[in-house]
Amino acid sequence: MDTYILAIVLIVFASFFQGTFGLGMKHIAPLKWEAWWLVHAFTAMILFPILWALIVIPNLFEIISQTEGNTLFLAAFYGFLWGIGGILFGVSVEKTGISITYGIVMGLAASVGSIIPLFQIEGAFEQPSFPIIMLGVALLLVGVAITAVAGVQRDKLHSNSSTTSKSIKLGVLIAVASGVLSAFLNIGFSNAAPVASVAVTQYGVDAQNASLASWVVVLLGAFAMNGGYALYLFIKNKSWNAYRVPNKRKALGWAILAGIFWFAALGVYGQGAALMGNLGPVVGWPILLGLALIISNIWGYREGEWKNADSPFKVLLGGLTVLIVAICILGYANY
Repeated sequence: MDTYILAIVLIVFASFFQGTFGLGMKHIAPLKWEAWWLVHAFTAMILFPILWALIVIPNLFEIISQTEGNTLFLAAFYGFLWGIGGILFGVSVEKTGISITYGIVMGLAASVGSIIPLFQIEGAFEQPSFPIIMLGVALLLVGVAITAVAGVQRDKLHSNSSTTSKSIKLGVLIAVASGVLSAFLNIGFSNAAPVASVAVTQYGVDAQNASLASWVVVLLGAFAMNGGYALYLFIKNKSWNAYRVPNKRKALGWAILAGIFWFAALGVYGQGAALMGNLGPVVGWPILLGLALIISNIWGYREGEWKNADSPFKVLLGGLTVLIVAICILGYANY
């Protein structure tokens, strides 16, 4: 199979995992949120990434120790910033609603997470694919905006008048901050490239597998924020006995499964991006999030979220069509 086609196939698979893992968050009860999230975050950001990386890179920790300290710190710090964005996402949902928040966050995370790594490439403006990438990112933003509008229209049909009392303006500002910070997950992966380079050049690791070493570093910072916040809630809510509740096994299973799916998305995406070369994080990231948005809406439709909302659903289909066009353009940009 052609290397670039294989890369696209991998990112498509990654998008399935990215668009699906959120289903697990519908099965938090009877656990408290912090109890469920700590298990989920540990599985997604520590356990599964390190186990997968050690299977294909036995010298993982030796490779990380061979990388410059500044590189490791910066990559982990970007992961930490992404963790802040994730927490702000939840705050924005409370004030604004899921549809507006999801649209803003996905659009900004996809665009900022693509453009910053592009500008970090030497001679970015001279790249032949530069205008095509910018066109694809712009269309992606349009598609995300249309899907957000569809979600808002659907929520208006299903909501009561009390929803108008939400502090929309503050919620939108928080969503914007969340979207920008969420982009740092991919920026961290791009800046952790020297870790993968050490694995390839000094230890003979395949480029695809070497990308897993980069994720281990980035996600250590991400877990510091997510795990730390969960522990803060344990202290604040005095919920140390949260794991003693009856009938918790199903919720714990979903926490673990959602964590596996979440990192499966990043791990497979990283392998696809590695096959794309320098522009992998630039092109692959918006494709990943664009397809994930499509897949998550398909799951939402199957769950009945668009029932009795024919007009908003037609708007959604228009937005998804624009997303598909944008993804095709981005895929062509690095071909």
